Amino acid sequence: MTTVFAMPVFDATVIFEGNELFKGKGSASMWAEKLAAELGGEVGVEKIGTGWVLTGRVDGDDCQWGIHGQRLKRVLSAPAQ
Repeated sequence: MTTVFAMPVFDATVIFEGNELFKGKGSASMWAEKLAAELGGEVGVEKIGTGWVLTGRVDGDDCQWGIHGQRLKRVLSAPAQ
């Protein structure tokens, strides 16, 4: 089984604060569904600046994923609350 993190992301992207993010909500939502299925939990999408990130929890930590080199990558950590 191939991990979703190895699948190429050929969707339009934008750069915001040095991070490559999804340009559209629809594309981010599609990848959120794939990531949720792999992680076995909820994954959503959130607007960050000019782009969209995937959001979820892994091992009790809030996480955000964008894109790096046409692959999903954890790009930001949500602040602890």
